[in-house]
Order: sequence, then structure tokens, then C-alpha cells
Amino acid sequence: MNKAINWSSHPLFTGTVILTATGLASRIIGFLYRIFLTHTIGATGLGIYQLTFPIFALCLSLCTGGIQTAISKYTAEEKNMAAFLCGSGVCLSLSTVCSVLLYRHAPWLAVHIVSEPDCAPLLRIISFSLPFACMHACFNGYYYGEKKPTVPAVSQLLEQAVRVGSVYLFYLIRVEQHAALTPALAMWGTVCGEAAAFLFCLTTFHLRRVRPTGATLRRIIRFAAPLTGSRVTLNLFASAEAILLPQALALFGLSREDALSVFGTLTGMALPMILLPTVLTGSLSVLLLPAVSEAAAEGNRARISRTVRRTVELCVILGLGCTLGFLLFGRLMGTLLFHSPLAGAYITSLGFLCPFLFLTGTLNSILHGLELTLYTFVMNLAACGVRLLAIWLIVPRFGLYAYLWSMLLSQILQSGAYLWRLRHLQRG
Repeated sequence: MNKAINWSSHPLFTGTVILTATGLASRIIGFLYRIFLTHTIGATGLGIYQLTFPIFALCLSLCTGGIQTAISKYTAEEKNMAAFLCGSGVCLSLSTVCSVLLYRHAPWLAVHIVSEPDCAPLLRIISFSLPFACMHACFNGYYYGEKKPTVPAVSQLLEQAVRVGSVYLFYLIRVEQHAALTPALAMWGTVCGEAAAFLFCLTTFHLRRVRPTGATLRRIIRFAAPLTGSRVTLNLFASAEAILLPQALALFGLSREDALSVFGTLTGMALPMILLPTVLTGSLSVLLLPAVSEAAAEGNRARISRTVRRTVELCVILGLGCTLGFLLFGRLMGTLLFHSPLAGAYITSLGFLCPFLFLTGTLNSILHGLELTLYTFVMNLAACGVRLLAIWLIVPRFGLYAYLWSMLLSQILQSGAYLWRLRHLQRG
């Protein structure tokens, strides 16, 4: 007779509670920070600020995309830090080179890729944070694999607190100088936050005697390379979305300033509000991968099946509750928090995404734990393709709401494909 699982003392449960609590606090800080930026640099400034992050995310995925996942997976399986030492060495080398290239070519990227020359100084500033962010990701992967989520949780909270605190300090200095806060100063806050998170992880890390081998490095590279390739490709598509959307809005008839303002309202106000509840399942997602990897290594199919079923139930219940909340109070949120009725309208429309966002995030981690990274890559790519087609063909004719509905369609298709694949595996 199988013993009942005591979930209150189960590592997956306790880790999720820790990450959820700190993640929720971090998201709330970040959300209040977005409100602050909206009121200080304006919707247009926020749009310029947001346009730099697709380039940064692309660099980050290139340097650490699959390596963090590999570190988490092999640390959980091998119970040592050899994977961390090998993976972080590769990551640090790549991020240093990428940071130098980003700094040197920022003006060209701003003009020819982002199509916004005002982004050039922001790209140069954010290049300094790349090595810190990559090493922070490696530390997180190690601690997730060790099932010790406290350090990543605290570092995440510290990163947000230092980012917001430093920008607020810059704001006070500018007030004393009778000047306004600029997007460039806000970007320096990102550098301060990533540096603080890295230094915190470094001080908590205790190196144990272990001898990294060529075999470990090869395992890391074999696992990480296709995952990194898929994430770089997905980030290319996501970057294309972010860069092309303001241009499509201009084709719809908006001026440059209005297009940036609408883009800033969507990505800097409405989407952060919609993504706020994903902290409830995001914490679970990062812990599902090592847990499922461990169960797969043991051949425990019943445990995997039970994990999938409970994950789906949780995501659907939470997602439907969040959707109802955004439908009822979305417009009020936009008006009260951002002083923007347009943000409220976008929040209400995007509320339908919640159940599918929750499902795709958690099921993606489960499939990675089962080493089905190619399948998740194809499905993510298909979802991005749906949204890009909407930007190219429909947004210039019907405006931003065409893009919002394409987001919903892509999430429905992606979560449905994940459920079908897992159901097929369970039957097999």
C-alpha cells in the first residue's frame, strides 16, 4: 500500500511556498516600480525603455539560455557542483564577449535593428549588467537543482529592491537639480540590481571539493546547446515582435510618439498587471524541472503522472479566478494605478490569457524535465509565428486589438499542444 504524501513537508511544496512568497513580494515591488516610471518618464519614455529589453533578453538567452537548465538538471541528478563549475565557466566567457560587443555596437543596433536611435545609450548601459545577470542565473540553477530555493528567492527580492531603491535615489537627486528622471537613469537601476543579486549569491556560495571533468562539460554542452539554440531563436522572434509592433502601429496611422506611447502602455502597464499572478505558478515551474527529471531518472511514471494532473488542476483553477478578476476590475485597475483608461481596456482584454499562461509555463518545465526540449521549442516557435503574422498582416489594418487576440490564440494552441503530448506519453 502506498503511503500518502505529506505535501506540507514535501520539498516541491515548501520550495514553491518560499519562491511564491518572495516572488510575489518581488513582483509587487516591480509592479509599483512600473507605476512610478509611468508617472516620471511617461508612456513614451517607458516605450523607449522597454524597447531595449528584447536585445538584452536575446543576449541573455545566447549566454545562459540552456546552461541554467542544464545546471539545475545535472545538479539534481549527480548531487554535486561539477555541473555548476563547468556551466558557469562557459556562461561567464560568453557573457563577457557579448557585453563588449553590445557596448561597441549599440548605436548600430539602435538605428538598424530597434529603429529607435534614442535606445543607443540605454543599450550601452544595460551591457554592463549582462555578466552579472548570467552568473546570477547559474547560481539560481545550482540552488534549484539542490532543492534549496531560499537563496534564489532572496536574490530575486534583493535585485528588485536595489533596482527600485537606486532609481528612486536618482529621482531624488534629479528633483534637487530641478530636472526629470530619464530612461537612461532607470536603466542604471537595472545594472545596480543585477550586480547586487550576483554579489549576494557569491557570498552565500560555499565551494566544495569537486573535480569538473571533460565528460561533465560535454554533458552540459550536449544538453544546453539545443535548448540555447531554441531559446535564442525564440528570443529572436520575441524581439522581432517587440520591435515590429510600434512600426505596425505606425502603419495603422499612429504617429511615432503615439505608437511608442501605446507600446509603452501595453508592455509597461497592462502586461505587467496580467503577469503579476504568474508568480503563483512561476515558482512551481522552476522546481518542477528537477523534480520531474529525478522521477524520470528513477523510472517513476506514476509520480510524473500525478505531478502533471495536479499541476493542470491548479493552473486551471487559479487561471479562471484571475480571468474573472481582470474582467471585473481591469478597467478600474488601469484608471486607479496608471491613470490610463487605455491600460485598463488592455488589462480587461488580456485577462483571458491567464489560464493558458499558467498552463504553458508549468507544462513547459515538465516537458523539459522529460527532455522534450525540441517539442517545446517547436510549439513556442509556432506561437511566436502566430503573433508575428498578426503584426505583419492584421495590426496595420485593425490596430493593437488584433495583436491582443493573436496572443490569446497562440496561448490556446500552445497549451493544447502541451496537454496532448503529455497525455500521449501517459498512455504510452
